[in-house]
Amino acid sequence: MRFFARGVVKDEITAMSKLRLRGFEIYKSYLDPARQRELIEALRPILKAAPLFSPKVPSGGQMSVRMTSAGAYGWYSDAEGYRYEKQHPRGQDWPAIPDPILSIWGDLTGLERLPDCCLVNYYGEGARMGLHQDKDEADFSYPVVSISLGDDGLLRLGGTGRGGKTDSVWLSSGDVVVMGGEARLAYHGVDRIRFKSSRLLPKGGRLNLTLRVVT
Repeated sequence: MRFFARGVVKDEITAMSKLRLRGFEIYKSYLDPARQRELIEALRPILKAAPLFSPKVPSGGQMSVRMTSAGAYGWYSDAEGYRYEKQHPRGQDWPAIPDPILSIWGDLTGLERLPDCCLVNYYGEGARMGLHQDKDEADFSYPVVSISLGDDGLLRLGGTGRGGKTDSVWLSSGDVVVMGGEARLAYHGVDRIRFKSSRLLPKGGRLNLTLRVVT
């Protein structure tokens, strides 16, 4: 079994391994199947209270992923730019971040400061996310924690500037990535998913939960 592509190839990784690639800390199989199912159940009321939507980008196009958020702030994009908003596009406040998700932040960062946004991205068949930086937050000293649920996704990692060599790693359901330090402002994206490679989501697809300190 090989987890890496595009320039980096590693042998089989044991469960619960911690990898470090370009400053990204990648915890393979961090969440066992029971904890993955627990997170899915915790997400159901969030998706009901704040339904997924397809944001537009400033250039006028539309993202292939659908998204929503939990917490005091939700990430948003439209013709005016990228930013955080306190309410869902339909006008309601975002639901609270569930404790099972917050516990992952605490366990991996050790920080007392809790995230005030959990961005939920859903990747259906053919969805992708281009290379980008997470830079709409006020303080880059706090890490970003990313949780993968469902289908495998090919994460591409670059440096802090556009262009240059990139490396990629397949993320599976239950993997968690911590982006801090040198990786905090590194470019990253998801090139593709292996649709229906996981049975966690009955209809297939990948959920990516991204925990961020906004203010």
